[in-house]
Amino acid sequence: MGIQEVERYAVEEPHAYISITYDDEQGSYLYNVKEEALTEFERTLLEQIYEDLTHLLTLHDLLDEKDKPDFLREKIAKIIKSYKINVESESFEKILYYIKRNVIGYGKINALVRDANIEDISCNGYNVPIYVYHREYQQNIKSNIFLDENELDTFVLVLAERSGKTLSRASPLINSILPDGSRLQATYTGEISTRGSSFTIRKFREEPFTPVDLIEYRTFSNEMLAYLWLCMENRKNLIFAGGTAAGKTSALNAISLFMPPFAKIVSIEDTRELRIPHGNWLPNVTRAAELGQEGEIDMYELLRQAMRQRPEYIIVGEIRGKEAQTLFQAMSTGHTTYATMHATGVEEVVSRVQNEPMNIPLMMLQALDIICIQVLTYTGDGRRVRRNKVIAEVQEVDPNTRSIKVVDVFKWNPVFDEFERTGESVILHRIMEQRGWSTERLYRELRNRSLILDYMVKNRIKNYQDVFSLIQGYFTNPDALMKRIEGVEQSEQRP
Repeated sequence: MGIQEVERYAVEEPHAYISITYDDEQGSYLYNVKEEALTEFERTLLEQIYEDLTHLLTLHDLLDEKDKPDFLREKIAKIIKSYKINVESESFEKILYYIKRNVIGYGKINALVRDANIEDISCNGYNVPIYVYHREYQQNIKSNIFLDENELDTFVLVLAERSGKTLSRASPLINSILPDGSRLQATYTGEISTRGSSFTIRKFREEPFTPVDLIEYRTFSNEMLAYLWLCMENRKNLIFAGGTAAGKTSALNAISLFMPPFAKIVSIEDTRELRIPHGNWLPNVTRAAELGQEGEIDMYELLRQAMRQRPEYIIVGEIRGKEAQTLFQAMSTGHTTYATMHATGVEEVVSRVQNEPMNIPLMMLQALDIICIQVLTYTGDGRRVRRNKVIAEVQEVDPNTRSIKVVDVFKWNPVFDEFERTGESVILHRIMEQRGWSTERLYRELRNRSLILDYMVKNRIKNYQDVFSLIQGYFTNPDALMKRIEGVEQSEQRP
């Protein structure tokens, strides 16, 4: 009973560790950053080095990110040598850690940023504990880090500067991207947030999700992804919908590996999140106008331009307004499109696209083939998980009732935490007719894709490029890949 440590791991060994504790009485976790303590001598030396290093930081700012650690190590060693004192290597490394943490890194929250398990970092005001959303625990956890008024005001200005923006009392709000790709939302002083300056960092995952991750996390089943693979290869249109943090963009990014390797792809986002390994990919990002100036380039304009670039696939980060009309026009004219949107069910997707501000006509809506609903929910044993709740097909418009017919093909059963095939796929039958396949050939193609996915899961092939290479291999030489995989399966089954 009481407070117990449930996990400890390094984020920058030996200088920074994370200790996660659980309080039985409160029924909550605490995320504790543990950094090497400085002796009084080391602390005094660190402060002196900071003063002597200040005039060199202008030069430091001109360097590439990869060169900055070596630059600091070299300059700190020279400064210490000029003091003509003996500093042990252990003390030197500690001092170097704290200087790199504050100059190159993110100061007191550097360990949070470096922790690959963290998805979001939220600071809600002065002297308020910072919260983190932990991937393993699937919840927001209070940390032992907080920033006072001076620290926080200074820190959000630094964050803004690193993202290429400026914050001031006249313009106290920004949405931007940090150099590592993480999304930043920040407010300055108490102009907007009554608790003072605030920030939220939505971290950029260094290694994007792959279909293998989606299976291992049980977000999708093997059969569902084999179905989506075949549909995407045959240019069926798809929308991922769900609530906030349901994993829409992560799932879309993962299944983007199923697009043909040489297809021309154009993506459009408000903030850059997608990472696609295809060589013929053009990523576009919207641009907001500076305060009181013109120059805004929104999704609607980027979509209009994309139509002139003759892409085979168009991916839109999230549709909200009039850009949806252009997106559905693209579908209707033969462009394959994928997008995300906020909606918690298939009926809500259909309702939202038909009404303000999207206003998609009913007949145009049938150009959409598939709707996937993502949820962030709980299993029966209380675990918080991301699941694909349903894969539904938009099959036809009923001329009598003037309503769209949508059929669920796969559904998640929350009682048993399993996925079930619930309906006959019209889309697969259309693919079979388009390709001139027999029923046997269709099921063989689904089986092959399922075997490839199962092979990668069993052999823990999770690296983004490795997964893409195997998927690409099936496009370029399917027989050779299947012989290789089936040969491995047979050898493993031999006694």
